[in-house]
Amino acid sequence: MMHWPGNYGFGMGFGWIFMILFWLVVILIVVALVKKVGSGEKETAEDILKKRYARGEISKDEFERLKKDIRE
Repeated sequence: MMHWPGNYGFGMGFGWIFMILFWLVVILIVVALVKKVGSGEKETAEDILKKRYARGEISKDEFERLKKDIRE
């Protein structure tokens, strides 16, 4: 059987493309995870107060009083 130098077949000739694609996918997954973890913005006291007012847990007078207390 004759062997031609450099003739490695489909898998060996294009293996580097699959390796690059593999590393691109790994990098994209890591970047997505970092963005997801790093984007956890802290909720302010005023945000919580607004949500409580929107749900009807506190009255408008109580909302205004508490908002004033938070800002001072």
